[in-house]
Amino acid sequence: MNFQDSDIQDSGIKMQRQSRRLLVTGGAGFIGANFVHHWCHKYPEDRVVVLDALTYAGNRHTLLELEAQENFRFVQGDICDRTLVDNLLREESIDAIAHFAAESHVDRSILGPDAFIQTNLVGTFTLLEAFRQYYEQGGLKEGESQEGEIQGVFLHVSTDEVYGSLNPDDSAFTETTPYAPNSPYSASKAGSDHLVRAYYHTYSLPTIITNCSNNYGPYQFPEKLIPLMCINILMGKSLPVYGDGQNIRDWLYVLDHCRALDLVIHRGKPGMTYNIGGNNEVKNLDLVHLLCQLMDELAPDLPVSPAKELITFVKDRPGHDRRYAINSTKIQTELVWEPSVTVEEGLRQTVKWYLTHRDWWEPMLSQEYQAYYRQVYAVK
Repeated sequence: MNFQDSDIQDSGIKMQRQSRRLLVTGGAGFIGANFVHHWCHKYPEDRVVVLDALTYAGNRHTLLELEAQENFRFVQGDICDRTLVDNLLREESIDAIAHFAAESHVDRSILGPDAFIQTNLVGTFTLLEAFRQYYEQGGLKEGESQEGEIQGVFLHVSTDEVYGSLNPDDSAFTETTPYAPNSPYSASKAGSDHLVRAYYHTYSLPTIITNCSNNYGPYQFPEKLIPLMCINILMGKSLPVYGDGQNIRDWLYVLDHCRALDLVIHRGKPGMTYNIGGNNEVKNLDLVHLLCQLMDELAPDLPVSPAKELITFVKDRPGHDRRYAINSTKIQTELVWEPSVTVEEGLRQTVKWYLTHRDWWEPMLSQEYQAYYRQVYAVK
């Protein structure tokens, strides 16, 4: 590796860093793609290899502008393919893995949990085993470089849903909150978290886990709440709200999340878990109303105006967690990170993005997606 004169500015800590050779799994998905764009633009001297199976939520078009860069490579493939992963680690001399690849939607996990067990558990296990063998055979140097920068890190990006549900008066999740997953999705992510932790304690593999709150922003697949509402408003379709709409989520702008993950890779301690939250707790119904207001303001000639007239309450999701809230004190204190985007600011930017990038999301509204949508929400 060569020393570069880049520095880590987000933390307020200026440090010389080494160039990296980074494998990003799930880099064509929502959070992964935003992270890849962040990393490639901030550290153009680094080698970035994206491994993505391009299932329904992966979109290679999201990375199109990066593919012309010399230090970028895209590989279509499955994280469960051990031979492929082994070859990539050796061919590219990878020194860090950022693991985003996952089946991630609760509704889909209820309808078909099989894929969630395969990708989230078996896939994570396959990556860990490949990285362990690569690490033990001297594929990268052990220990730390100058300024405390970790050599050889396996970053596992997870979710706050592994902690289960909070009551309105409960304290926010911390890194020591017991796991209590309530859906096949969150259970599969909890299992993968435990595997990652075990590989640190059993094999001394330099793993780090992050558990984040609900992300939103550009490149999010239309099935998720915020893009779903924006797109349905544009199409004059119902805005399905589960139950009474009083479920609470902590919303994290995806670019704030990417800044946090950047710091974790550079400054995080192996074996640690870091919670990453947006400090933006909002009831689902209030969020939908805010989106309706923004769409009324920013989108001309809507089929139905005001957009709030499209709100439709539907049968609640089975096992629907009532509240999530993240306590990010640890990462704020140890790595000097905090969220910078309020939910009002972030939603305005997100709505503008979906309004100006119809060419990105319209091709995703396939017949398969429409059938899935009707099955989940029982609305047209």
